[in-house]
This record gives sequence, structure tokens and C-alpha cells, in this order.
Amino acid sequence: MTVDPTPRPRRTPEELRSHQWYGTDGLRSFSHRARTRQLGYLPEEHLGKPVVAILNTWSDINPCHQHLRERAEAVKRGVWQAGGFPLEFPVATLSETFQKPTPMLYRNLLSLETEELLRSYPVDGAVLMGGCDKTTPALLMGAASVDLPTVFVPAGPMLRGHWRGRTLGSGTDMWRYWDDKRAGLIGDCEMAELECGLARSPGHCMTMGTASTMTGAAEALGVTMPGASSIPAVDSGHARMAAAAGRRIVEMVWEDRRLSTVLTREAYEDAVTCVCALGGSTNAVIHLIAMAGRSGVDLTLDDFDRIARTTPVLADIRPGGKHLMEDFHYAGGMPGFLSRLRDLLHLDRPTVAHDTLREQIAGALVHDDDVIRTVDNPLAKEGGIAVLRGNLAPNGAVIKHIAAEPHLLKHTGPAVVFDDYRTMQATINDPALGITADSVLVLRGSGPLGGPGMPEYGMLPIPDHLLKQGVRDMVRLSDARMSGTSYGACVLHIAPESHVGGPLALVETGDPITLDVAERTLRLEVDDAELERRRAAWQPPPARYGRGYGALYEEHITQADTGCDFAFLARPGEVPEPYAG
Repeated sequence: MTVDPTPRPRRTPEELRSHQWYGTDGLRSFSHRARTRQLGYLPEEHLGKPVVAILNTWSDINPCHQHLRERAEAVKRGVWQAGGFPLEFPVATLSETFQKPTPMLYRNLLSLETEELLRSYPVDGAVLMGGCDKTTPALLMGAASVDLPTVFVPAGPMLRGHWRGRTLGSGTDMWRYWDDKRAGLIGDCEMAELECGLARSPGHCMTMGTASTMTGAAEALGVTMPGASSIPAVDSGHARMAAAAGRRIVEMVWEDRRLSTVLTREAYEDAVTCVCALGGSTNAVIHLIAMAGRSGVDLTLDDFDRIARTTPVLADIRPGGKHLMEDFHYAGGMPGFLSRLRDLLHLDRPTVAHDTLREQIAGALVHDDDVIRTVDNPLAKEGGIAVLRGNLAPNGAVIKHIAAEPHLLKHTGPAVVFDDYRTMQATINDPALGITADSVLVLRGSGPLGGPGMPEYGMLPIPDHLLKQGVRDMVRLSDARMSGTSYGACVLHIAPESHVGGPLALVETGDPITLDVAERTLRLEVDDAELERRRAAWQPPPARYGRGYGALYEEHITQADTGCDFAFLARPGEVPEPYAG
């Protein structure tokens, strides 16, 4: 890891934020020092040194982060070496694989925890450790609201999977082989072997799912060490990167290089460019809009669509391509990838490691043009995400069209409507529904409020009888999200959602629906008078939660097009520093 050596004005120990806790002559400072002795630390170990909080999302039930306990020790090593004082804080772990109804319900909770921990303790800078889908945006949202010097340490992708001589990608091949099982092409023995070969090391999904998309976006934003986002979790380079992050954060504290100097409008536009060129997860749309809002940047769906139209897809990675994140890393990783996008990026903005992005990617190379394509040989000429509008999605919807069968990108078909996910699961194979390959499957009641938490239900299953006929994609619409490892002609994030009376709530089985990705339109082919009649008859669903976090969530969550943040966290306003004396 190389770090910009340019000297900068340094703060004095008395200017450190932690000095308010430790450096005065009052009773409170005496108490703080005494309690630090209780922890076993000598005065010379911490007094007058930058205090660095290491926020660790490790837990026994998060396989993506099972190595972060050890990586925190590497971060501490770097902090100690650079003359800082590291303190590890356990924070909520949002395990995509286990947490129900969805970790998206709790993204803002981790964000709030991050913000308040950093604000309320004697902390001068922070190292954030995450990677599983919602942890990256949650940690950065909270840190952006506090605005301390901050470095993000990505968890890194797991190793590629293996099964009977085939390379497996977590998530993507799970969906594919599960459909093969439902179609009768493979049986229980094969599935038992797949269970053991699909995910075989620590780390997040090694496809271009939400985890890889968001850690890649974090590197494009400039908040990681160069090359950090694609290092395999179990590679020794990952531990070296963590130690380098620990060393760097100490220098950032002395320089007073705060997160706000990095998370600029230009940085967020470059992150969108990166997501589009990666063929990244549609979930990045919601997360980056929310993150930008915390940075005081007004990022919108229109920005995504504008940037996508001029950004080629260069990363040939599943589910839109054929390779995996290990291949991407050894092909040049994010530095090499960004070097091929340089004409589309703001190169003179700062990062945590360099004065400019230009310096950070200077000399970066690509070693495999099949994995990281050249701009004149892209996987697709336009970014992998399209924003749709129309009378069915007046505030917008998204589709990852690069992962859909091309013949479905302009399609009109009759709706088959499901009011909730459980009903859909129970009835999708009912012959009485008359589902054909031309049908448009519609799921409602699965948005931010209706889900609750906007679960990853959007890749609706194709009925068994169609799978057995060889059908592997259909047009599917919902106000839900889908896993970034998923694929198909799935229209997602329809806003406003059905739960608040959006047009999706008015669709009836048999209604013609038209999807036209080239025109960026999604239309319900029903006349306005009939829609008004249906609207007059619609009744809002009752509140789900009578108390607790769920009730707080219901009262304050915003819609998908504005990032699904809590309104009271997204709005501008001053928060006073705590009085430590």
C-alpha cells in the first residue's frame, strides 16, 4: 500500500478531540484517566495521542465477517505503529444470510449506532470494518453524520466456489441450481454437494452482488486504502491492507482530513459511474442516495440514469458476466478498473490516501482484458442499471437490464398479481392462475413499509411448469429489492410503494403492463378513469408495529427513490458536541 508522503500542517495534541476528555485539570478528566488506568493502560500509551475507534461488525453468525476479529488486530497494529491509541467497539452485525425479515430494516439502526458511538466517546478518528451488504452504507452514513477522519476497511470477497469441476459464484449459482432442482434437472444429492461447495471461506459474496458493489463504490468514493475492496478475505494482503489503514488513520487525524473533504458531490458521481461500469447491484441506488444525503449531497435517480447512459460496463463479473471477484482482483482490482474509466471521473478530488484520485490510480495496470474490459470492447455500451418511469412508477423504478434476457427488455403482457410474498410462495404453481411465459408477475406489499424493510423478494420465482419447459426469465415487477447476485428482467423499487397507495396498489390480474427499457418506461395500460375508480376504493393497510424499533421505523422511513433513510437522520441540522468536562 502506498500513501501520499506530502507533508501537511499537523494539529497539536491539545487540538485533538480526545483532549477534552483526558487533557484538562478538572474532576472529569481525572476520572477519565483513572478509568483508563483501570483498563490497564499507562499514561504514555494514550495521552496526547490520536484515539482511533475501530468499529467492528464481526459476529459468530455473520460468515461474511468471521475473519474481522483477526483483522481488527491488524488495524490496531497499524495504529500503534503510527503512534495512535486504538479502541475496538463492537457494533451491530447485519448478516444478509440470516437476519429477518431483512437487514435493510436495520441499516439505519447501525447507522445511528455508528453516529452516536463516534460522537459520544473520546474519539479522534475511526476505522470502519464491514462488507456484508448493508454494513458498508450503514457505517459510512453514520460516520458521515459525525465527520471525523475515517477509513473504511472492506471485509473482502470469499474464495470462488467449486462443484464437480465447475466454478461457483455465491448467490448467482444458488438461484440457478435451485431452478434446475425445481425443473427436475438435478436432485438432492447434487444439492447436498452444492451446499458444501458454494461458500467455502470467510468473506462476502464473490459475485458482483451488493457487497462487492458497495465496497467497490466505497473505494471509488475514496474512503478505503487503494485496491482494498477486491482483496480476497483470506489473502494475506487483506491483513496488510488492514494494518495500512490503521497507520493511515493516525496521520489523517493529525492532518484533520475529515470525511467531508472526501465525500464530495464529485466523489458520489464517480461512485455512481463505478457502479454502472461494474454492472453492479440495484441496491447501490438506494444506498448511495442515502449516503449522499448524509453528506449534504442531493443525489437522485436521474443522476443514476444520466451517468448510466454514458458509462460502459467494463467488469465481466457474474451475474452479468462470467468471472468472479478473485479474477477481478488479480486482473488489476479497482485501481486498474478506475484507470480505464479515467475520462469519466473527477480525478482532482481527494481520497483518504492521496491528495487526488489522479495520484491514487497513477500507474495502475490491468492484467486481463477479458475480466476488466477496455472501453472499446465493453460488456455493454451503457451502464447495467436503468431508471424507469411511467404511470406505474411516477417516482421511479430500477432494472438491472444487463442481467436480463434481451427479448424481455421491451415487453407487454398480462399482470398476475400477488398481494404479499407468502401468498405468492403458496400459489405460484397453481395452474388456475394461468401463468405463461408472457405473463408479468407482480408482487406488492414488499416495499420499505410493506415488507417491512423492503426485503429481497424481487426475483420472483418462475412457476415449475415453465421451468420444465426451459423458461428461465420473465418480466417481474415489485416494490421490493432483489439480491445483487440475482438476475432476470426484474423491475424493482417501484415508488411510491403499494403500501402507501402507489399505483402498484391498483393493479389487477389481467391488466396489460408494458416495459420498455430503451424508452425507460413502465406503464399500466389502464385508462385514468378506471385507475381513479380503483384509487377511491383503496384502503391503507393497518400499522404493523405497536411499539419498539419497528414503530420508530414505520414513523420515519422514507421511500426508495430518496434512499429509505429515516427522515430525522436525513434532514440537515446541527448536532452539538458533547460536553466532556
